[in-house]
Amino acid sequence: MNVVPLSATTGRDTGKGANRRLRTEGKIPGTVYGLDAAPATVTIDRGDLRRALTTPAGINALLELSYDGASQYALVKEIQRHPVRRDPIHVDLQRIDPEKPMALTVPVMLKGEAKKVTSNGGMVDHVMTSLLVSVRPDSIPNSISISISDLEIDHTISVGELQLPPGVTTEVDPGATVVTASLTRAAMVAARAAAKAADADAGEDGGSEAEAGGEDGGDGAESADEA
Repeated sequence: MNVVPLSATTGRDTGKGANRRLRTEGKIPGTVYGLDAAPATVTIDRGDLRRALTTPAGINALLELSYDGASQYALVKEIQRHPVRRDPIHVDLQRIDPEKPMALTVPVMLKGEAKKVTSNGGMVDHVMTSLLVSVRPDSIPNSISISISDLEIDHTISVGELQLPPGVTTEVDPGATVVTASLTRAAMVAARAAAKAADADAGEDGGSEAEAGGEDGGDGAESADEA
């Protein structure tokens, strides 16, 4: 179980003005809740929060949250960000039991190269970039990988074809599309143009053969008259 430590402090003032001052000081106001315990208002150093969430697990990192002389496991439930600067302005943390399954989303990553698609003028569309799963917090995968090396044009890969890690389940429709491959617009235009050109060539060849046949018949009639 990979656990990321994160420290917090309690006893902060609440309100917009107090929160604004905290953010100016490089602090993030937050709330901790869950496991039938009373919510706690906390303050977290912005740098500490950034470091905790830039591990391979990302926002799904299992945190060992410490404050008031005690520690508990937690996950980030929501990060509120400034609408323009996108800086975090508030964080919600959920206390969790590391051995009890819970629902969360995990990134879906593509692995390999779809050479059969790109070499034939196609493109890969990554339709589902994350998947809602059920998993114990101590077994959360950093991501779910899917190989596209054998993908071909007009083929799709669905949820039911994903190889989920041990202990991970999902209730998402098995037929839901994760990845699909299709011709690019330029390739489709080129294919239509080639088809039209082929039809035109076929028509010209047919006309030439009919004309040649007519000329041969005329020569035969004249020979008969002359005879």
